[in-house]
Amino acid sequence: MVREKRQKKVLMSGNEAIAEGALQAGCCFYVGYPITPQNELIGYMSVHMPGRGVFIQAESEIAAINMVYGASAAGVRAMTSSSSPGISLKQEGISYIAGAELPAVIVNIMRAGPGLGNIWPAQSDYFQATRGGGNGEYRCIVLAPSSAQEAFDIMPVAFNLADKYRNPVIVLGDGMLGQMMEPVQLPPCALRPAAGEFKKPWALTGSQGRKQNIIKSFYMREGELEEANLRLQKKYAQITKDEQRYEEMETKDARIILVAYGSMARIVKSAVKSLRAKGIKAGLLRPITLWPFPVKAFQQTNRQTDKQINYLTIEMSYGQMVEDVRLTVSGRARVDFLGRSGGGVPSEEEIIKKAVELYG
Repeated sequence: MVREKRQKKVLMSGNEAIAEGALQAGCCFYVGYPITPQNELIGYMSVHMPGRGVFIQAESEIAAINMVYGASAAGVRAMTSSSSPGISLKQEGISYIAGAELPAVIVNIMRAGPGLGNIWPAQSDYFQATRGGGNGEYRCIVLAPSSAQEAFDIMPVAFNLADKYRNPVIVLGDGMLGQMMEPVQLPPCALRPAAGEFKKPWALTGSQGRKQNIIKSFYMREGELEEANLRLQKKYAQITKDEQRYEEMETKDARIILVAYGSMARIVKSAVKSLRAKGIKAGLLRPITLWPFPVKAFQQTNRQTDKQINYLTIEMSYGQMVEDVRLTVSGRARVDFLGRSGGGVPSEEEIIKKAVELYG
């Protein structure tokens, strides 16, 4: 797809930006079930999907993910969305999709938990998204936008990665990103991919004139399942090597690197500017892919200076991504943590106070 110069700016919520991004990426099958704080997404699709594809409001989250399984097996670009408890219900289906090696895009606009929780923003589904919340050793590619504009822009990336690797991709946002309204620059014309641009010779489209295709995650013969799992692990290794994405800000001379993703990173950016104004050499490292985790970014920042770098991870949780930071740093630097959850959001003042207290 060739992107023309953007000309149109529209005020949209993050949920609406995700929906429009999916439509322009060629999504032609969407199925969802209402749950706040992502209802604007399903509402937008219900209005704009007719004439461009199939829209279904399913009877449950479990039904929705299994419809995505079927549509993807037939070769169409398929997507579903929900919020935290709904995503929990989809986990078995996501495991089946990963095991059958099918592309699918799953959007999670996180709410606070555990259990039903409430609609306040949180980032407490990080483990669920990055560790594979269902059974078996599988991985989902996880993308975490931090603005409505990036939410729009990231949807073609999500569908392209899903097709490229025949793997589920999770777009992970939170209630703050989903609900906030921001101007989004849209292209002057739709960017839907041309027919036949994404060829899927493996799809179940009828086998007249060709060898029969089989899509499954059930292997009965001795050694078959292990062979399938080894194939998956080889694919995951390739994804880890080639698909790490991240953003850096003021890291070249930083002695303190703040690590945050999604909506939280926007607050951290302001904190970094304030810390710099105080003479503290702070920087930001924002993972965009939560899996694969951007290990290369940490290796690069460690090479940029011969002085010790310390990390402060900031999350709307009580400590999830910080475990990946510690695994990546592997004891070579100090890693501290600041987090709130249940609807609590670390403020710029709290972040500055913590950074000064630890390193100032």
